[in-house]
Amino acid sequence: MSAPSSAPTLIAPSAAASDLDGRPRTYEVRTFGCQMNVHDSERLSGSLESAGYVRAAAGEEADVIVINTCAVRDNAAGKLYGTLGHLKSRKDVHHGMQIAVGGCMAQMDKQAVLDKAPWVDVVFGTHNMGSLPNLLERARHNGEAELEILESLEVFPSTLPTKRDSAASGWVSISVGCNNTCTFCIVPSLRGKEKDRRPGDILSEIRMLVDDGAIEVTLLGQNVNSYGVEFGDRLAFGKLLRAAGEIDGLERIRFTSPHPAAFTDDVIAAMAETPAVMPSLHMPLQSGSDRVLKAMRRSYRSERFLGILDRVRERMPHAAITTDIIVGFPGETDADFEDTLRVVAASRFSSAFTFQYSIRAGTPAATMPDQVPKHVVQERYERLIALQERISLEENQRQLGREVRILVSTGEGKKDAATHRLTGRAEDNRLVHVEVPAGSAVPRPGDVVTAVVTHAAPFHLLADSPDGAPLRVRRTRAGDAWDRAQAESCAVPAVPAAASGPRPVSLGLPVFRVGE
Repeated sequence: MSAPSSAPTLIAPSAAASDLDGRPRTYEVRTFGCQMNVHDSERLSGSLESAGYVRAAAGEEADVIVINTCAVRDNAAGKLYGTLGHLKSRKDVHHGMQIAVGGCMAQMDKQAVLDKAPWVDVVFGTHNMGSLPNLLERARHNGEAELEILESLEVFPSTLPTKRDSAASGWVSISVGCNNTCTFCIVPSLRGKEKDRRPGDILSEIRMLVDDGAIEVTLLGQNVNSYGVEFGDRLAFGKLLRAAGEIDGLERIRFTSPHPAAFTDDVIAAMAETPAVMPSLHMPLQSGSDRVLKAMRRSYRSERFLGILDRVRERMPHAAITTDIIVGFPGETDADFEDTLRVVAASRFSSAFTFQYSIRAGTPAATMPDQVPKHVVQERYERLIALQERISLEENQRQLGREVRILVSTGEGKKDAATHRLTGRAEDNRLVHVEVPAGSAVPRPGDVVTAVVTHAAPFHLLADSPDGAPLRVRRTRAGDAWDRAQAESCAVPAVPAAASGPRPVSLGLPVFRVGE
């Protein structure tokens, strides 16, 4: 099988991107799922804008609604079809509205999406995101639904145009697919075997993002630390971290997600010795029981997992480590669950994404005997949540009095408007809400604020000014990029005319820019 193309994918203007009167049609992309889905949605948005569509304004009903789906959990289907049911009533009164469904659920359900929701116009899979504009045009021209599901990847998604949600941060996919065979996971059958991008292509994309104003990137892969196995270099991921850290202007590097079985000391060394790599690590545990880990086909055991955390903290004492945990996997006993509690207590995670196991059709675990009763799973889940929240609070309380550098976001906190705080992420990825004292300079999204932690809660930190002293703000290129984007979207002009001009939709590689 040939490797996916890494050449930039150019999206041609589409006749379906405007109405008969020439008005550009609007779009909205709704994302269900993980960081990979978020990254894919930026590519879908970029492809649509390259074809001539424009993003719908907040509160405005779009002419085209794209749902980028997840299939990891059983309730994903209920969420998708519930959303489609609601959209049908909107489509009935919105002349010309089109609905497209893509992503993992589309890859899995295929024709079933159209059978259950015949008002959907386009169904496309994980391997052909770039065909969305053409499929919308064909569906509009032919007056019937279009279904296109490829079984293998033809082009890397990162070669598609992208419309980033953040001027300061960018997602960079280093691989697609997965070679693991975890019994609870449907992802390998939907995204295929792992395919690695060449290091030069990845570094070129990072440089392009930095040239466009980004100061932070997150490297994405289903198993980032197996990167390089496909082209014969088992140390490639550590080398990639070091090489990315040499890119001028790149201040923060993150990655997700590694697999404990393949996590090696050369990666720990690269993290500790590369200043731009942030002291944060997401290390999925899934279970603390060795017996359950074996049933899950997770090729590590709890002792190895804890040893990795010890070595990471030895090199990076202030690293914040997060995890994923599944409660109630088939056959999990009380003793198995107690093992999970033991490992969680020893791991001292700053936070954890905890899930109640649910049957996922098409996975080996779905047909395993000894499915755990729902009420038992719920009780264990609540105990785990209580333990982790206590640990998260204790770990956050250890941050009190620490000086942190916060990359200001466009707002991740629900109450920021009421409290007049700004929100961002510290270097260890903790969420921090920052008070803006009266008379202080107001940082822009993408600027960096240095502040002292004054309050801790399980899921966030506060950095208030007890004496009303002004914020210490470092204005950045990312903040400048945010200013330009605001000016170009008819918000408050903030840059000289010489620095303005149309902001192009960017491509996955820096060779071309749409509009140049």
